Amino acid sequence: MALWRSTVIVSAMTMLSRILGLVRDMVLLNVFGAGKDFDTFVVAFRIPNFFRRLFAEGAFSQAFIPVLTEYKTSKTHEEVQILVSRVFGGLLLIMSLLTVIAMVAAPAILYAYAGGFADDPEKFAQLIDLFRLTFPYLLFMSLTAFASSILNSYGSFTTPAFAPVLLNLSMILAALFLAPKMYPDPAIMSLGWGVLIAGVLQLALQLPELWRKKLLIPPKLDFKHEGVQRILKLMLPALFGVSVTQINLLLNTFWASHMQDGSVSWLYTAERMTELPLGLIGVAIGTVILPSLSSRHAEQDAEKFRGMIDWAAKVIILVGVPASIALGMLATPIIQTLFQHGEFTFRDTEMTALALQCMSAGVISFMLIKVFAPGFYAQQDTKTPVRIGMITVFANMLITIILLGIFHLIGWQAQHMALALASSGSALVNAGLLYVALHRRNIYRFEGHWKKTIVQFAVANIAMIIALWFGLQWFNGETGAIIRIVSLILLCVLGAAVYGIALLATGFRPRHLRP
Repeated sequence: MALWRSTVIVSAMTMLSRILGLVRDMVLLNVFGAGKDFDTFVVAFRIPNFFRRLFAEGAFSQAFIPVLTEYKTSKTHEEVQILVSRVFGGLLLIMSLLTVIAMVAAPAILYAYAGGFADDPEKFAQLIDLFRLTFPYLLFMSLTAFASSILNSYGSFTTPAFAPVLLNLSMILAALFLAPKMYPDPAIMSLGWGVLIAGVLQLALQLPELWRKKLLIPPKLDFKHEGVQRILKLMLPALFGVSVTQINLLLNTFWASHMQDGSVSWLYTAERMTELPLGLIGVAIGTVILPSLSSRHAEQDAEKFRGMIDWAAKVIILVGVPASIALGMLATPIIQTLFQHGEFTFRDTEMTALALQCMSAGVISFMLIKVFAPGFYAQQDTKTPVRIGMITVFANMLITIILLGIFHLIGWQAQHMALALASSGSALVNAGLLYVALHRRNIYRFEGHWKKTIVQFAVANIAMIIALWFGLQWFNGETGAIIRIVSLILLCVLGAAVYGIALLATGFRPRHLRP
């Protein structure tokens, strides 16, 4: 029950953040549209956001939590405090140096990353300014991830899960109130200030709870400390393996920067929609399961270790498959209802919906990665995900090149679809290879009881597809905003209700989801 309780807490906080994220994107696209200015912000913010997920919430957390959990389990609190202070010192130094170097080398980095923008000198200059304003966000978020990892290891999930809400609030307020006052600077610069302020606030939110746990320790440099060396050893390969998805997204941004204006924004908006189910379930379970798996590994309880992965996989598939299907089927109504107003046109809706349909196919794979990868990191094995990650990045590039070639031959204008399809395809490769590795090492495999479960899930999803197909016949995108919102809500309720009833009719019960 503790796993469920923690998952519900993280999921509830994530739901609040995702809802505000939708409101944020509605506000931003209404104020700035899906054009040149918003493209520059998306590209500028994606780089520090990428490094945040790569270093802070990615490789660092995956390496730090297992070691910290082991210290907490087998050593004194004083030894834990020493580890925390040494890790704090090393992280602060490394991320500060990275921030300074990136800001100085901004033109070269952005030319390599989004060279297509360099064809427009004014657009490229604005991109550099936004990049330099937003990049320090990485430093604050790295320290925030450090604090969150400590709190999560001690079973505290509420405060870390709530922190992203502050980013959404800060950006909404910046767009509504700061943007009109930016003249003579471009209004889009207001979002850079919103991001920077959010980084400071998210770090400050963690500090009181760390103080109460006597873990708000001053930083001290000591790279020779045994725990620090183990974390660095685990972290270096994990830098690549844990954030393959982010690397693929960066590659997609590079390709999109050479496409028509709006391509980056269309992909960004579609990606944000897929993050809703991914964050509610995939990220929530991934956040909760790593400390628990690390504890089971420290206790050398292989049976409970497998059982925990099995429970997480069942929850993921229960929610992830219908979420993938629903996003694909309802792509146009969702985008039309949420975003088609102000500067966001009907053409933007069409192009974003195409991207969302392509990305929705990968939602279940992205979720399963959040379950399968911790099976290795909890055992302090970072090399296996790295090898799989290298294959995945190669697969993403290969699929992208093949699809772009096909689209060019047939004269298809919506080339951004190739990038969305490549993301989904490479995620499937990643999840599949992670499972094969778990199976071969006898860490985890789908046992016989899954046969009945898969049949039950399949029947429920087919029933949902039929219900949504009939429901879509009554959706009219030309009606007023209120009617569209009500219609979309009714469609979602219809799909969820039919799915749940069909599950119960097949004999599936909530007790089957007990950890």
